[in-house]
Amino acid sequence: MQTKRLSRCAVPFASMFALGVFASSALAQQVVMSHLDNPRGLAFAPNGALYVTEAGRGGAGPCITNPTTREVRCFGKSGAITRLWKGRQERVVDGLESHAIPDGSSASGPTDISFQGTGGAFITMGLGGNADFQAALGGTYSGTLLHMAASGKWRVVADILAHEEDENPAGGPVDTNPFAVLAEPGGRIVVDAGGNSLLYVAANGMVETLAVFPSQPNPAFPSSPPLPPFPPTVESVPTSVARGPDGALYVGELTGFPFVDGLARIFRVVPGQDPEVVCSGFKAIIDIAFAPDGSLLVVENATGGFFFPPGSGKLSRLNLSDCSRTPLVTALNRPTSVAVGRDGAIYVTNNGVTAGAGQVLRVNAP
Repeated sequence: MQTKRLSRCAVPFASMFALGVFASSALAQQVVMSHLDNPRGLAFAPNGALYVTEAGRGGAGPCITNPTTREVRCFGKSGAITRLWKGRQERVVDGLESHAIPDGSSASGPTDISFQGTGGAFITMGLGGNADFQAALGGTYSGTLLHMAASGKWRVVADILAHEEDENPAGGPVDTNPFAVLAEPGGRIVVDAGGNSLLYVAANGMVETLAVFPSQPNPAFPSSPPLPPFPPTVESVPTSVARGPDGALYVGELTGFPFVDGLARIFRVVPGQDPEVVCSGFKAIIDIAFAPDGSLLVVENATGGFFFPPGSGKLSRLNLSDCSRTPLVTALNRPTSVAVGRDGAIYVTNNGVTAGAGQVLRVNAP
């Protein structure tokens, strides 16, 4: 693993999207949530209510250029947590920090949510930069882990940005983007997509590194002559984590620029051991979840083509024993998350990098 690199790639929600793209598959589908602002993580509460994090649409500013992505990002407090309960969609938390490109798309804000019993939920707050970037935007708790009580009241319980600033586990430029969280008894597992690392957050808020994910050679990099902008290696950019039936942690990755189709992998992680690649051949894994039968549901933010072709997102069922895949839903437009209901139905986001057009789809399990 290289300890120093020329650049660090956060989860790249660039402005390559399309409105009004709907999923297609042979499975029955229903739109159960709509008009969401850049929906990200999905999770069920113990009472069966479905929650989604909305990264928001940024705001009036300050507007600054992110030195990592070179995008202009405008700050605001438009992030939110929305609940679906007994057929009613309702925002239960709003006013969370958010930044987006000027049209409100490709936002970064609340990125994931995970419940721990009846004690409330834990929420990751994305950033995609360092402390200077946070300060320039005007943020104070982007790059942290929040706890949300049942009442909707929230507080910061861990500073993921500070851990990256202090430890920088993967080396290279300091960059944090807490993107996924798994709440478990005694502690929380956090995926830092900017820091290319998997973290453990103790009950007292202390953060330690569980794993760092290795770069891999870039097949798009010419051997001679070396032409920019293609780097010689591709970063891992982990995005998702789930506890497997075997007790190990499983992590999906997006990979960094130039987002070559087939390079993204799924890792098996046992603390104290190096991450092990168990399946590969994906383009842009954005979320994973285990189904009741032990198979792994995998959401790809896009498939095929260059960068992120609109309407190319996919939900698949993966058999970990032989890495065989069964497509369940295709033609999703930049999906970002998946969750499984008590009845076995699958829920997946759609139009995940747009303001006002985000959806949650219910898909009947095959």
